[in-house]
Amino acid sequence: MTLSSLFTALAVISLYIASVWPTGILGLVAFASLFVAASVIEAGIASGLYVYVISSALGMLLLPNRAAPLLFILFFGFYPVIKSLIEKLKPAALQWILKLLALNVSLTVIWFLFRTIIFDLGDEPPALIILYAGANVVFAMFDYGFTKLIRFYMGRISKAS
Repeated sequence: MTLSSLFTALAVISLYIASVWPTGILGLVAFASLFVAASVIEAGIASGLYVYVISSALGMLLLPNRAAPLLFILFFGFYPVIKSLIEKLKPAALQWILKLLALNVSLTVIWFLFRTIIFDLGDEPPALIILYAGANVVFAMFDYGFTKLIRFYMGRISKAS
């Protein structure tokens, strides 16, 4: 419980920095998701969900800008939990299909909730195709880097592995 609380505090601090430094919002929210991943590694899925839920709630209650906690709630916070479950499956192609499905469902929810505020693309199919294609490419790079960071954590920092 103590370790999960520490990871929650670190995630909220990362979200706070993202909320007051908007130029680095995506990177800092992605960084906050590393604490959910560390919690999953150290104490299991339930602990990771605890860090996700409490960090999300504290972020929405305490932070001056809601964009960072919303990104955390709608994708980055729960992705480490989903990633750990998906990567237990075989083959690798199925893993990628499920990861991309998770991204695209989240992106669709974000688009429907915030399209008039954030995207303002209208309902033009070419713009949406570019948005989804670009998001999938960036996500593949994110997932690759995230996997490298998790392996670094497991090899150099974690006592659980």
